[in-house]
Amino acid sequence: MYIPKHFKMNEDEVYEFINDNGFATLFSQHNGEPCATHLPLMYEESEHALYGHFARANEQWKDAENQQVLAVFQGPHCFISPSWYETEKAVPTWNYVSAHVYGKLELIEDSQTIYDSLHELVAKYESPDSTYDLNALDPGFIEGMSKGITAFRIKVTKIEAKAKLSQNHPAERQEKVIKQLENSSQEDNRHIASLMKKNLKKRENEL
Repeated sequence: MYIPKHFKMNEDEVYEFINDNGFATLFSQHNGEPCATHLPLMYEESEHALYGHFARANEQWKDAENQQVLAVFQGPHCFISPSWYETEKAVPTWNYVSAHVYGKLELIEDSQTIYDSLHELVAKYESPDSTYDLNALDPGFIEGMSKGITAFRIKVTKIEAKAKLSQNHPAERQEKVIKQLENSSQEDNRHIASLMKKNLKKRENEL
C-alpha cells in the first residue's frame, strides 16, 4: 500500500481500527487466479493472528492453506470537494481509512478451537441485551453446523494501514472540510468528520 508519512497509522490505531471494522475481504490465489471472499475476521492480539472461517462449499480454502494471503479491512470513505477549501488551487480527492494485513493461512481442525472462535465472533457482534446464546444450543446441532465451515488462522507477518484524513492540509482547511462533512446526510461522511476532529485534536496535543 502506498502510504505517505502524513497518513501512516501507529500500532494502537491499527488494532483499534481492525477491531472496529472486522468485516474484511480475504485475497488468495485459487486455481492460478486472484480470489476473494468477504467475511468477518477476529484479531487475537496475544497470538498476533486473525481467525475466521469459509463456507466449506467455497473452494477458496482448498488451496489457500500455507499461502501468503491478504486481508483488507475497509473503513469509512468519502469524496472531498476543493470548493470546501475556498480556493481554486486544489483538486478533488477522497478521504478514507484502510488496513492491509498479510500472513500465512493455516486450516484449523481442532473442534474446541473452532468453537471458541465462533463463540468469540458471536459474542462480539450480538448486542448486550440479545437473547441469543450460542452456549444454549444443542451440542449436536453445533457440531452439525460446524461441518459446513472450514476454520482458519492467519499468522500475521505484516500490516500496512492508512488513514487519509486531509492531514497534509493546514488545520484551518481541515476544519472547513469537517464542517461540510458534519452537515452531510451520509453516515460515512459524518464518520470521516469525526475521525478528522479526533486526529486534529491529537496533533494539537502533541504540539
